[in-house]
Amino acid sequence: MGQPSSDGSNGEGIRRRSCGCGKDDFLPEESFQSWENYTKALKATPFRLFNRLTARSADHTELVEMKARSQHQMKKTLTWWDLMWFGVGAVIGAGIFVLTGLETKKHAGPAVVLSYIVSGISAMLSVFCYTEFAVEIPAAGGSFAYLRVELGDFVAFIAAGNILLEYIIGSAAVARAWTSYFATLCNHHPNDFRVHISAFPDDYNQLDPIAIVVILIIGIFALVSTKGSSRLNYVASILHVVVIVFIIIAGLTQANPKNFTPFAPYGPRGIFVASAVLFFAYVGFDAVSTLAEETKNPAKDIPIGLVGSMVITTVLYCILAVTLCLMQPYQQIDADAPFSMAFEAVGWSWAKYIVAAGAIKGMTTVLLVGSVGQARYLTHIARTHMVSPWFAKVHEKTGTPVNATATMLIATAMVAFFTSMNILSNLLSISTLFIFMLVAIALIIRRYYSSSETTTSNRNKLLICLVLIIGSSMATATYWSTSDNWIGYAVTLPIWFFSTLALWLGVPQAKKPQVWGVPLVPWLPSLSIAINFFLLGSIDRASFERFGIWTGILLIYYFLFGLHASYDTAMNSKTKTAEINDSV
Repeated sequence: MGQPSSDGSNGEGIRRRSCGCGKDDFLPEESFQSWENYTKALKATPFRLFNRLTARSADHTELVEMKARSQHQMKKTLTWWDLMWFGVGAVIGAGIFVLTGLETKKHAGPAVVLSYIVSGISAMLSVFCYTEFAVEIPAAGGSFAYLRVELGDFVAFIAAGNILLEYIIGSAAVARAWTSYFATLCNHHPNDFRVHISAFPDDYNQLDPIAIVVILIIGIFALVSTKGSSRLNYVASILHVVVIVFIIIAGLTQANPKNFTPFAPYGPRGIFVASAVLFFAYVGFDAVSTLAEETKNPAKDIPIGLVGSMVITTVLYCILAVTLCLMQPYQQIDADAPFSMAFEAVGWSWAKYIVAAGAIKGMTTVLLVGSVGQARYLTHIARTHMVSPWFAKVHEKTGTPVNATATMLIATAMVAFFTSMNILSNLLSISTLFIFMLVAIALIIRRYYSSSETTTSNRNKLLICLVLIIGSSMATATYWSTSDNWIGYAVTLPIWFFSTLALWLGVPQAKKPQVWGVPLVPWLPSLSIAINFFLLGSIDRASFERFGIWTGILLIYYFLFGLHASYDTAMNSKTKTAEINDSV
């Protein structure tokens, strides 16, 4: 057993050449050392897939072994105060300042405030699920690490691909919105600074060079220092909140209650369709969970930071939505820069510059936190060798994942350059809701299943309850998207309720959280599953087709590369552990 491990360092880390770009830096695993090895690996695909489907990582593996593969440790510099402002900075941006106008005008009317409440409840439920995992497994991998522990490598990889897609398209959408508000600030139409190419297809023909410049500048801060990024985010977020308070106070002085009539012109369906899109406005808080590895006291700092930031965000969103709808009739709200144009409509043209400046500050912090979070996700994925371990490198001096940060920024800039906002927002919502649903399922499994303690009978009960919870949630969402009747809910909702009740009363919890736990388990994660599925049922078909294409691309990559690289790495790690135990 004297051969080096697939990660190039006897199972202890990736190769020490810090800036290498050769084949062995990207594909160091045994399966890729020759065409003969690769052919054998491809023939073994069914066996290896079964192995990765059934294998589970351990908390200790994610916290110790995975970190060792980055050569250097990330610096523990963050407190709950940093995390809370990272959360506010990550969330309050393009969603509230752009999509509010679009969804109010197209789908919800003044009832958009209810849409924000529904999306906020779904986001808060997911926050609780994330928080327990982040406290118990404070690793940079965030939901990817959590799913590896509870649902296995294969599910974690599919989630990982969608996590990276979520961050790329989320940051791209924010960067394009940044350009729109910058144009408004300069007294131009939101599209004036984009280059129109008529030969390109619709939704991809408004090229945005300013978005690329903004992304690259933000990337420099993310590369240099996490603590420095935190300080910049803190200052920008405070200024942003000041502007939001100005919008609320100044806007309410121009309120006209008549503008709230009719309150829900598009009915309940419009409210929930808007909720699914406006979920975009809450995306970003999961980036805070990736900072757990750099947090001084995860048990205290993560719950306060995550929950605190989400409460602040939800309250501000609802008040801002009410303010906008009181200022203007919903039919007249501008879809591109709603708050700026609302002040101009009431005769306060000077105020639109304050609003535009505040929106730009908010979107800048969203881009900053997004670039920090997406790089840490890619870093931890690379530690498992599902993607090249080259991306897992942490710089010795800055303590930041340089390769991962630069790669994600380049991908984000390319998407932002071409793709329109409506394409990005819908696709982002699908990826995010899908991941949040998986995390809620993983939390139920974590609490109710332990291979050493759970009996076969209780395991089967758990599986039946989970299948019924997921199935009834999917049925409710499907019925909602295909029918205007209500009779189907009399079947699907009771199934969900009694399945959750049976799990609560009939299956004992196998594992209690050591430090901080989600309250009301299994009700809270079960409700999170149901709401996430329900919102998915409100998203248009074209977005699901794009989601399916992306998932297909992920599977092709996984079967050709990711499966074999992660299998080799896992086997070598297992061999190394056995050798250490034998020597002891």
